[in-house]
Amino acid sequence: MLFTLLTSCNKESGQVKPLEFSSVTDVDGNTYKTVKIGDQWWMCENLKVSHYNDGSAINLIDISVLDSTWSSTTEGSYCFVNDSVYGKLYNYYALADSRKLAPEGWHIPNDAEWQIMEKNIGMSDVQVSNLSWRGTNEAEKLVVKSSSGWPITSLLFGTDEVGFSALPGGVRITDGSTNTEQTTAFWWTSTLASNKAYYRYIDFQHKEIFRQRTYLTYGMSVRCVKD
Repeated sequence: MLFTLLTSCNKESGQVKPLEFSSVTDVDGNTYKTVKIGDQWWMCENLKVSHYNDGSAINLIDISVLDSTWSSTTEGSYCFVNDSVYGKLYNYYALADSRKLAPEGWHIPNDAEWQIMEKNIGMSDVQVSNLSWRGTNEAEKLVVKSSSGWPITSLLFGTDEVGFSALPGGVRITDGSTNTEQTTAFWWTSTLASNKAYYRYIDFQHKEIFRQRTYLTYGMSVRCVKD
């Protein structure tokens, strides 16, 4: 059921615009808060499902397991540090599985859908197409208010202007080792480029949003967008 939260708002042309929130539930019964950004509906939380939509279990490779197990697999897999807070980290093979990760009626956003959202929060048409760090302070608009949960030395001062509520879920890199220091946030897009895929990245030392391609064996957070 859709509702409006009057105390959380953004500003357009000097006018206060209430955010619209709703929710969606995955196959495991996890319920996620969702928010409308422009004409898109986004999850306000990282995905934490451990089964595909047909009920099949997604392969778990715990962060305590040998790094080579993660780095060598081409099976859809996940790991986590604290999934109740940060959700799970999935390799790209889990995203690409035909059994699907996203709740019914939702999907993994592609690179173009991320760009639409980034333009909705103020990034220019030129900036949005660049690689590496782009924009000005768009990351702050996505990060939880006052960067709560990020390092106290963070250069970010999160405003959570659009209700995205980004937290530092970290990453599992291609050799299987993990960044669990809660200083970074990584999200997959579904867009492939040869043997790599596009992603987005925020860290505590930048106010901009990073865009790049990387190998499919990385483990990253996932946000879903409504069909």
